[in-house]
Amino acid sequence: GTTIDQVYEAMNSVSFAPFSIYPEYLKGGGGHHSGDDEDEGGEAPSGDVTLIVSVVDTYDDDNSYSTYETFLDNLFEALYAVSSGACMDDHDTDPHVSMARGVKFKSSYHQNQYMYNANLEVAVWQSMYPKGVPIGSSGYASFPAGSRGNKQYVGYGNLYFFFDRANITKAFRPNRDLTDDESYYATLYASSDTSGYYADTTEIGFDYSGSGDGGGDYEHNPYSWKATMAMHDMTDGWDLPPNCDQEGETFFGIPLSRKSSSELQSTTTFQEQFDFENIIDRNYTYITSFGTNHGWLVGETIGNGAGSIVDKDTAHIPIFYTGTTNPDMGGMSLANLIKVGKRIDFGTLYIKPAFVFVDGDGHIKLQFEMDPNSALAYLYDNLCKELGIAWNYDTPYNKEGAYTNCAMHAAGDRAKYGCGPDGTGNGGFCPQMTVAYAPRFQGEEQAAAYLDQCNNYVDYWRSLYPSGVAVGTSNFCPSGGCLGLFLNRYDLFNVFKPDLGGSWVEYGEMTLPPTTSPAPTWPGGCDEPHNFHLDRCFRKRNRPKASAVVWDSLGAVGQFTLFLLVFMSVTLAVSIFLARARKRRRKGESYMAFLMRDARRKSKKKKRRKVKGNKDLEEAMLDKNSRSRSKSRTRSKSRSKSRSKRDEEKDKDETRSRSSRRSKSRSKSRSKSRTRSKSKSRKEEKSPRSPSRKNRRDSSTPRQQLV
Repeated sequence: GTTIDQVYEAMNSVSFAPFSIYPEYLKGGGGHHSGDDEDEGGEAPSGDVTLIVSVVDTYDDDNSYSTYETFLDNLFEALYAVSSGACMDDHDTDPHVSMARGVKFKSSYHQNQYMYNANLEVAVWQSMYPKGVPIGSSGYASFPAGSRGNKQYVGYGNLYFFFDRANITKAFRPNRDLTDDESYYATLYASSDTSGYYADTTEIGFDYSGSGDGGGDYEHNPYSWKATMAMHDMTDGWDLPPNCDQEGETFFGIPLSRKSSSELQSTTTFQEQFDFENIIDRNYTYITSFGTNHGWLVGETIGNGAGSIVDKDTAHIPIFYTGTTNPDMGGMSLANLIKVGKRIDFGTLYIKPAFVFVDGDGHIKLQFEMDPNSALAYLYDNLCKELGIAWNYDTPYNKEGAYTNCAMHAAGDRAKYGCGPDGTGNGGFCPQMTVAYAPRFQGEEQAAAYLDQCNNYVDYWRSLYPSGVAVGTSNFCPSGGCLGLFLNRYDLFNVFKPDLGGSWVEYGEMTLPPTTSPAPTWPGGCDEPHNFHLDRCFRKRNRPKASAVVWDSLGAVGQFTLFLLVFMSVTLAVSIFLARARKRRRKGESYMAFLMRDARRKSKKKKRRKVKGNKDLEEAMLDKNSRSRSKSRTRSKSRSKSRSKRDEEKDKDETRSRSSRRSKSRSKSRSKSRTRSKSKSRKEEKSPRSPSRKNRRDSSTPRQQLV
């Protein structure tokens, strides 16, 4: 092969002028890997969509070779000079743009309409750029993408080194600036009004045959959808169920990555129980290449990838595909998926490897045991019952009232129909992990040797975990057996713990409340700055005020009621003040002056009411005992005691001495009162219920009576 540094060295020794690109036409066709055709099962065929372009030939003076042909010769010579170049493809130089792969149209009519509209757009481009246009931009970018502090002007007419289809690592500039004509066309679309070109272009003046418009008629029939159509090859189109109008990669599954590159989780390792390096042919002893752009799906090694895309570690076991999260296209929103996932009370998910095999589509997969009575099967059953499409006349139901028409992977069936020996073999419950797409083996013997080596190691796993294992790490699902909600193969979005143990959503190193996060993860607890973002530490450092808690506890109704009460009180107080002010305000006096004067007047009144105390008035007219006895007599007549003669005479003397000080007008009323008292005491003495005189004398104490 050729190293990256050797490529850079070769390119730096080559000089080139800005190349202009001319769009030719857009074509379809070129069937894919699913084997779909109209003769087998009536499935819609899949194919690629490719934009064919050409490099405009320009000639220098007295030169029979174009600048592009000269550049190609110089490039190959430079690459041969720095390396043997055995892996260099010097024949695939036809310029084109891969627009899409594995596309499935709804019908041949839809395909024809798409191809016509797309090529009409290409015809507009041809009228806009009759002699081609240098490709580029006036913006700035970093190479490699994402590198900090390395932004540079992009410009026009550059060549780029692609490390793989997804990553550009270096830009190489042309040896001259654009001419005035080249600069005009390069900025025409961004800086001018191009509506005239669209208005003038109404026909396609070139042949775009090969786009599939002359092929046989076909139409996708969603109502003939069956479990075998739920094959999730990420490089090929899918057949969609009824009322589903968009593909989607969202699914529930078990995360198994050990070096995930997803930015949605704070950890990159989701399990420590399985090391899949033992079933990977890193040295390419058995495998020569792959039939797709992907390499090993459990993670490629830079500089050692046979695929044109160096894949990240995306190891997982898909359990239930939910499809698109766009409700307008028949899917189910992400929020509703999370709500349903939180409600399912599934047990700890145990998995046990069974064997490695190559399926009917040529993909390498690791099969796990399928137990229809396991917690995993219970989870699959409930996902089918709550989210699946109608199957065997069973209608899905959940308390959220949210459903999807795009559920896939034989969704709607039950675990008892699974692919294992204990199932019927025709259902969707088939726990598998895809290891690689469409590998090409060196031969049948090498393929058999590879599978034998893999299954020897699977036997070791089976002996290590005879009852299966609940995967996880100390920082990710520490108790093991969690369920994940994936946005796609790369991004694990939400994690659910078994036995309704909670769930969490992470964005890099930040969680979104209300969640349950594995905190604290750094030593030092909540005093460590790295842990400040975690829920537990955030609540500890940002405790709400008591008033805020009370206010929130009232709820919307309580808060509105309290606000209404305060508002009514304020308006009532203002109304009373205004009424008082209108009545007592002086002529020409403002409301504020009246308020101040009224407040001062009230304070003076309070001072006047406070008088000096009078000792004579404060003296008690009755002693303590008399008051208590008088009170007890008023409470109950049964407690009253008849007085002795001595007491009565004493009372008379005291009464006379006091009455002599009073006016004659009041003596008559007092004597009547005294007479009533005597008659009452006589009646009590005659009553058999009255106590004996002896006891009465002993218990009686001198009393005074106020008359």
